Amino acid sequence: MALDPQAQALLDMVYRIGAPRFHELDVHQARHSFEKLQFALRPLAPPVASVTDVPIPGVQGGAVLMARLYRPISAGPGDVLPIAFYFHGGGWCVGNIPSYDVLCRELANHSGAAVLSVDYRLAPEHPFPAAVNDARHAVDWALDNAGLLGIDPARFALVGDSAGGTLSAVTALQLRDENGPKARLQLLIYPCTEILSRRPSRLAYCDGYFLDNETLDWFCEKYLPTPADRLDWRASPLLAGRFDDLPPAVFITAGCDPLTDDCKAYAAALESAGVPATVHEFEGMVHGFLTLGKFFRQSGEAVELAGRAIGAALAG
Repeated sequence: MALDPQAQALLDMVYRIGAPRFHELDVHQARHSFEKLQFALRPLAPPVASVTDVPIPGVQGGAVLMARLYRPISAGPGDVLPIAFYFHGGGWCVGNIPSYDVLCRELANHSGAAVLSVDYRLAPEHPFPAAVNDARHAVDWALDNAGLLGIDPARFALVGDSAGGTLSAVTALQLRDENGPKARLQLLIYPCTEILSRRPSRLAYCDGYFLDNETLDWFCEKYLPTPADRLDWRASPLLAGRFDDLPPAVFITAGCDPLTDDCKAYAAALESAGVPATVHEFEGMVHGFLTLGKFFRQSGEAVELAGRAIGAALAG
């Protein structure tokens, strides 16, 4: 698939200036670089009704997990809203709530739902399965404390991009396996569904398309330090074995992304098990385009599509 001219322009700029890639940086430099890119190329922050930082008590006296709750501009102070849990991308090693602030505001306004952005622990300080455990804990705690948050626990969606999309898919699987509450939607934005994949897009877009093999390896080495972890379905949900009785899924993918065939494979696995799955592929886009709305017109289209999908799933 040919790159969109604007995507080509971004790649030309990145590679022309010789900016170091993640695998050439230490963790703290990589986190700063990721945040800098998000802040530089994100659109203006739209107003919402309220933004509240939410400390989630740790399990058995563990560290507090931070989250941020966004209520859409249309919401009144006493409205009980459906909720979308948002898990950010960044290879389980970089990314944070501030970098995704604009996106979560947009999703809240487009969907009419509250959005809870979760600041799960990052590797290498907290390797697998810390992020998986945090995602599940945040969902459990929020639904148990629905009255405090002003949300309807019967109407929730699991949403995330890249590594966060993986966390959303895994959380849906865990809730099913443990007879927990069922989300109305899993909205998976270019998630990683199989760490050791060798599907064609992994080979076609492995170099020079923003998310390269060296960066993928860098993330995996830090998040999955033990080789056996890469075969754990909580890191590679395509290895889960069972895909029935899961929430309907909406995928947003980028055409020139090494992960795009893995996304389609997961959608096919869901459909084969009777779970509705819809894939929206943005041709010519590269991994990570969703949050770069100042640079990509398609970002705004994808964000609106995502918000409307959340709203439709959580209505009524």
